[in-house]
Amino acid sequence: MSTLGTVQGDFQDYLLRGSQAVTRHVQGSARVPVATRLGIYADAYRSRLAEALAANFPALAALLGTDDFRELAWRYIAAHDSPFFSIRYYGHELAQYLGAHADYAEVPLLTELARWEWSMAGVFDAPDAAVLTHAALAQLAPQQWVRLRFTLHPSVARMELTWNVPQLWRALTSGAERPEVTLNREPVSWVLWRQEINSYYRSLPPLEARALDALRDGWPFAELCALLCEELGESAAPAQAAALLRGWVEAGMITGAA
Repeated sequence: MSTLGTVQGDFQDYLLRGSQAVTRHVQGSARVPVATRLGIYADAYRSRLAEALAANFPALAALLGTDDFRELAWRYIAAHDSPFFSIRYYGHELAQYLGAHADYAEVPLLTELARWEWSMAGVFDAPDAAVLTHAALAQLAPQQWVRLRFTLHPSVARMELTWNVPQLWRALTSGAERPEVTLNREPVSWVLWRQEINSYYRSLPPLEARALDALRDGWPFAELCALLCEELGESAAPAQAAALLRGWVEAGMITGAA
């Protein structure tokens, strides 16, 4: 007699790898043979994963269209099992898949759009955290600022994009008129974050991108100021440092300073 664990394992192997060991546990009939019975579950499993991909990548699905996205989903499902308890997280390797697969890598816009959509979903799902306030910063003694390090909100994400992906994503997900796809002369820096229940994103000037990355990497405030001095000079750097910090705090991007 087969144990429940054996049946479950064989059924999983059938769904994921096409193993036929499960057929010994299933009874068929002349009207509904074993292959048909099992095929119903296999098709439902793949269809549910395809639905999850469409939900997680709505702009990509809209851009490709129903038939082409279904083909992409079926290919991805065949190459990637779902390792998560929740299919909300299914598709975490789709961007890498698009970048590596010969049929899709020749259109790098698809990879960037998938990266963007996955990052936006991650921003929304990131843990909550109490944000730093200007009032808390005002309580710090002047001598503390030299070694002061800041902690970014868990939702903050950084990206470099070579295509106008954010504009395209916004149009595809809102039903607005689709902009012309354009390639940037140089990669554009973007920051994404969540403030309370709303997700935000904006492009970053190169110097702010460098400063924000340095802050994320744990640079103390004195070193951030030195970075700005190299670009702006000693007279302009303090005001720029204060302006950047004020903007990040007001946006809810920083949770702590120590």
